[in-house]
Amino acid sequence: MAAPFIVFEGLDGAGTTTQARRLVEALAQAGRAAHYTREPSDGPVGTLIRQALGGRLTHPDHSRLAPETMALLFAADRMDHLAAEVDPVRAAGVAVVCDRYVLSSLAYQGQELDDAFVRAINARARAPDLTIFLKTSPETALARRAGRHLQADLYEALQTQRRVAAAYDAAIQERSSSHRVQVLDGERPVDGIAEDCLRLALSCA
Repeated sequence: MAAPFIVFEGLDGAGTTTQARRLVEALAQAGRAAHYTREPSDGPVGTLIRQALGGRLTHPDHSRLAPETMALLFAADRMDHLAAEVDPVRAAGVAVVCDRYVLSSLAYQGQELDDAFVRAINARARAPDLTIFLKTSPETALARRAGRHLQADLYEALQTQRRVAAAYDAAIQERSSSHRVQVLDGERPVDGIAEDCLRLALSCA
């Protein structure tokens, strides 16, 4: 039996990366082997996506890639990520903790494209054993990103993040009966969130 596949989701600035990395460390301390990964992945398609998000990959006239193209790239990266990294690691008995997955596509690409299209191109992506959604307000997430002094990418404007937050809520509601999604208050202290994440992870590990 493959090891569990655990996913973190939330707005940019919600703390998904922090909590995913802390969970890997906490699982290791609890005697459970775990591996951190992320989407976009570090593979060839994921690298293209990161360039596009940062405005370094554009058309010859410097216009950005079409939303449909971005959605297809995310879906392609996801399938490659599963085949090249996630599934082999799990098959070796190591839990995989992933920073973002299908819910991100439903929330980010789904709020500017037809929802059925985004679902269709991600239909073959396996369901996680557990998804932890860190719920924060768009304003809180923006303040955190500003504090890190990072250049905003394609999806990080406040109005966009408000639409993404609503899309996340809708996607989680729709999946609540068929997927294990746990919503945590992402505005609580980091240590308290980490304790809850470990408890949830151990229940499926």
